[in-house]
Amino acid sequence: MQVPMLATMKKFPAGVMVIPLLLGCLVNTFIPQSLMIGSFTTSLFKTGVPTLIGLFLFCSGATIDIKMAGETVWKGIVLILLKFGIGFGLGVGLHVMFGPAGFLGLLPLAVIGAVTNSNGVIYATLASQYGDESDVGATSILAINDGPFLTMVALGVAGLGQFPVIDMFASMGTMLVGFVIGNLDHEWRKILATGIVLLPPFNGFALGAGMNLNNIGNAGISGVILGLITVLFTGVVSFFIYSVLRKKADPMGAAIGTTAGIATTTPTAVALSDPSLQPFVAEATAQIAASVVITAVLCPLLVAYCYKKSIEFNAHRTAAKQGSNKE
Repeated sequence: MQVPMLATMKKFPAGVMVIPLLLGCLVNTFIPQSLMIGSFTTSLFKTGVPTLIGLFLFCSGATIDIKMAGETVWKGIVLILLKFGIGFGLGVGLHVMFGPAGFLGLLPLAVIGAVTNSNGVIYATLASQYGDESDVGATSILAINDGPFLTMVALGVAGLGQFPVIDMFASMGTMLVGFVIGNLDHEWRKILATGIVLLPPFNGFALGAGMNLNNIGNAGISGVILGLITVLFTGVVSFFIYSVLRKKADPMGAAIGTTAGIATTTPTAVALSDPSLQPFVAEATAQIAASVVITAVLCPLLVAYCYKKSIEFNAHRTAAKQGSNKE
């Protein structure tokens, strides 16, 4: 008897990525030993995240038509500036007002790490469902904010850390290679484009396998609040700002309202440059981990809602323009 698993997953926003992520999280929480039996099983389902994301970016780069590169880069830059600007502003503001210990247990270090880092795979999955090729291609630009890179850049400018320029090129390398191959040979573009559909479930499970539901409990209410702040400020607020810049309602502005799984490494990386933050690393990491899980569930729902409202708003706006032109 055939079980319609894929059809069921597709009923949920970004379900082909989010559902495997939650499944991986459940497995890692209750039977983690099953993921550590070694060989190809562990490599694919537990430790293969960097390779899977690199391959995903490679395939994403191959789908970018050089004729659309300008629009792709513009979208990516605008989204990354919104994501980083809002997150860093919130974190610095919290630090200025309450110090490194934050307010009600919510740490500035956690806010910066969680709010500035978006989940590129969820964004790309949503882009393929609700956007176009240039939206999918913008994933390669957004990859720059996966992990501590932009946070370290800002702290480096402030004299608190290093300025890892090489990381920027490293994060974009696979995308650039894919971009070149896809534009030199359109047959390869067609083949590699299938990776955008194939890889998200594997990416999702492997990312989830690095999480633990106990992290939400360890983070407490502050972790839940951090997840809600991420969705609210870089989901809802970015949707409105991005739509204004695009001069039409565009749901992809809300698709950056997530926290990347790799963002959990940000507190440790930042503390290496500023040892005074070391006492806050464990708590900040737990809060960010909670935000990863919460935003992975809420952000796709938000984008689906924004997509529906965007269609209605754009249709009403077009009808109004046509009516005014007739007059």
